[in-house]
Amino acid sequence: MRKLLAGAMALTAIAACTFTASSANAADAPYDVLVFSKTAGFRHDAIPVGIQTIRNLGAANNFTVTATEDAAAFTTANLAQYEAVVFLNTTGDVLNATQQTAFESYVRGGGGYTGVHAAADTEYDWPFYGQLVGAYFHSHPAIQQVTSRVEDRAHASTAHLPQSWTRTDELYNYRTNPRSTSHVLATLDESTYSGGNMGADHPIAWCKTVDSGRSWYTGFGHTQESYADGNFRSHLLGGIRYAAGRAKADCRPETGYTPIYNGSTTGWTQAGPGSFTNTDATLTSTGGMGLLWYSARQFTSYSLKADWRLTGDSNSGIFVGFPNPNNDPWVAVNQGYEVQIDATDAADRTTGAIYTFKSADLAARDAALNPPGEWNTYELLVEGQRIRVYLNGRLINDFTNTDPARNLDGYIGLQNHGTGDTAAFRNVRVKDLSVAPPASNVALNKPATASSVENASYPASNAVDSSATTRWSSAFSDPQWIRVDLGATYTVSRVRLQWEAAYGSAYQIQTSADGTTWTTVKSVTAANGGEDDHPGLSAQARYVRINGTARGTQWGYSLYNFEVYGN
Repeated sequence: MRKLLAGAMALTAIAACTFTASSANAADAPYDVLVFSKTAGFRHDAIPVGIQTIRNLGAANNFTVTATEDAAAFTTANLAQYEAVVFLNTTGDVLNATQQTAFESYVRGGGGYTGVHAAADTEYDWPFYGQLVGAYFHSHPAIQQVTSRVEDRAHASTAHLPQSWTRTDELYNYRTNPRSTSHVLATLDESTYSGGNMGADHPIAWCKTVDSGRSWYTGFGHTQESYADGNFRSHLLGGIRYAAGRAKADCRPETGYTPIYNGSTTGWTQAGPGSFTNTDATLTSTGGMGLLWYSARQFTSYSLKADWRLTGDSNSGIFVGFPNPNNDPWVAVNQGYEVQIDATDAADRTTGAIYTFKSADLAARDAALNPPGEWNTYELLVEGQRIRVYLNGRLINDFTNTDPARNLDGYIGLQNHGTGDTAAFRNVRVKDLSVAPPASNVALNKPATASSVENASYPASNAVDSSATTRWSSAFSDPQWIRVDLGATYTVSRVRLQWEAAYGSAYQIQTSADGTTWTTVKSVTAANGGEDDHPGLSAQARYVRINGTARGTQWGYSLYNFEVYGN
């Protein structure tokens, strides 16, 4: 009896502690969250305090919470009330087939999913859930202290964390690595504890999109004490906000990038007045107008990603395509292009604009933008003389340079605009695409056909529309193919595939002059999904086909984008 009483007192103390959660996001529009904690296997004693923690977070952050262990809540009509559903330490098979169908429709239609810890130990025989959670539980060692490496310090669930986050919890190993299909937020450093079996890349928190829906998962949250940890509570809150669509983020899988700033300013040079402070792997502008430029090298075709945050109505930007400015920041202004960061200026001078040259798509920009005080992520995709601007994973601008006096090849730099303008930058990284030829995507919106479709919502045409949210999906069998009619004969030099979770592990890239006789120009084996980029091809063709011979999952083949580059 004394032991039970002590446990109850500890639980009460932890729950009370969660009432101190700060209201950092009072500006969020009100929303509703369903917390589901049904178990058909091991039951975690942290479930009650976890529910109370989420209730307290909701009270402080403008969302209401309904908690249930009744799977009958999973109907189309009932789920429509909620912006996000939290699977809190669920285990085993918790939904029947009808309930699964309702939940899958809810997520694909724009709903949000938050998975906590044992949510990965749930619904092993439901393919959609495996896609949604990202990876299934494999095993765990004893509860112990660990150092987690925070990879993404812009996402609402991890922006508050240091680069190295030390905490104590039960640490899951997973059956597969989710990196190829999810955006990894944090990993475990297996050298800091015993019992890890995933090696140097051991994700522990990640996010992704599933059609129009959002998914966020953390492997932390086993212990009652976790819910008294302010960093963990903020981590959980950020995941719920992302799943509910209140915090925007770039949750596309990310591989192949090289950091050029993540705490070290080696290779960077200040031009002109003002400067940037460098604290906590964060550059913060002061004074100006000046330019901190990466003088170590120039770039041609590349993807540049940078996390940024404004304080109030401040002004900044990222410059690309300028020559050596020496100590004159106006060289970048007059000979390069600025991707603007400023939410309140004229349309062609506001966030996402190619400054004074082309406004962003304002509706798309506003739908993707986090407000001042919160972090955003830019991707500037430069291919030849074309630059595309993505904000938190959404395309908001597409501009092609036609001015012979300017060139998108050159240096990149960060602007410190002036006194009173405070902009911060984190995790500036580059992926070199210069090996790819400066050819255009000749498959864009061309006629596409396939061997099969999963259903009418996933036609072949979705794979050639350049959208990151629509996709082609085949029947769940091998072999399958998708082909595009380019409408004329091109010299095909590159094929780029962006897979959904259901990917091809073995396939052939084939070309044809007539759509009947096919030549295999490349065979791929042991692929692992995500993005497959195949430069260096050389084939004359009107038709290009991806002939899938082995699926990487139990589902079909599913492509967000099937791009063919040629001249």
